[in-house]
Amino acid sequence: MSSINLELATKALSTVQDPDLHKDLITLNMARNIEVLPGDKVKFNLVLTTPACPLKAKIEEDCRQALTEAGAKEVEIITTAEVRGFKGFNAKQPVEGVRNIIAVSSGKGGVGKTTVSVNLAIALSKMGAKVGVLDADITGPNIPLMLGIKDQPGLTEDGKMMLPLEAHGIKAISMGMLIKEDEPVVWRGPMLHSAINQFLREVAWRDLDYLIIDLPPGTSDAQLTICQAVPVAGAVIVSTPQDVALMDSKKGMMMFNQLKISILGLIENMSYFTPPGSTEKFEIFGHGGAKATAEKLGIECLGQIPIQIALREGGDKGVPLTVSDSEGEVAKVFTDIAGKIAAKLSIQALECETVGIV
Repeated sequence: MSSINLELATKALSTVQDPDLHKDLITLNMARNIEVLPGDKVKFNLVLTTPACPLKAKIEEDCRQALTEAGAKEVEIITTAEVRGFKGFNAKQPVEGVRNIIAVSSGKGGVGKTTVSVNLAIALSKMGAKVGVLDADITGPNIPLMLGIKDQPGLTEDGKMMLPLEAHGIKAISMGMLIKEDEPVVWRGPMLHSAINQFLREVAWRDLDYLIIDLPPGTSDAQLTICQAVPVAGAVIVSTPQDVALMDSKKGMMMFNQLKISILGLIENMSYFTPPGSTEKFEIFGHGGAKATAEKLGIECLGQIPIQIALREGGDKGVPLTVSDSEGEVAKVFTDIAGKIAAKLSIQALECETVGIV
């Protein structure tokens, strides 16, 4: 006689909570196709809210423990993911084929925002997500160089949309793919606005979990164009520990607050330098500035990225460090940050569903 049945198995899984969403797997419809097979074996599909879930192993272990305590002698979990999309609160027209838009911003130039955008995108991709990068810095595009892309984008069969180029598992579009390497883009605001809208509306992104938009530094036309045109799920601010960089970062945060866009957190780049063969940390640009600023503003410091020669070299060579040294210290920091961002977006999407927006 079997010691577990479908009712007991379902009840057991209803005691397992998603640690981020604080609701049980049955209520969230994350435990599906539950079967009780001969020999007291329970088989089911665990559908996470993001493939970049940092707590995947814990949720699986909690499921095994709950089912074992309910009488299962064997548990088979088939884990997949369905990323929930963000439609926003102001009925903005979404970008076709994109579930979540993440804006990566900085108050000033030279803090490594594009380096962060590219490596964050690759970290999300390596965790199983479908990711794209839109280079919104029309006059200073660097995404092609950092991804090693030298080709021009093609067109869809009907000739109506551009096809993003792919490198290192992510899709990308940039003005740098459409002009010569040394050709300047000397455009006024309306032309920049038009180009960004083309990248949003006339590129066949096709089934992305996350579209990372690498914004130009500051708070100007490009930021307003994007934030007013599409539902941005959240913004990530990149800064160095320097007071001058953090001062400008605060302005960026205030801009997103005014535009009613969620700030996912602050990333401190160039946090410290450890010379080869040494364990001593040299905090060249200051100490703890981003953490202190984040605490003061009530947001999370998502991570601190050290200065590494290989990180700079990877961007120059078109092979980002998250590709060339995917198990290294810096790659692990990016993976941790990616998991935090994915979790925050999952929580936000659930909150939207709760109030009937999505």
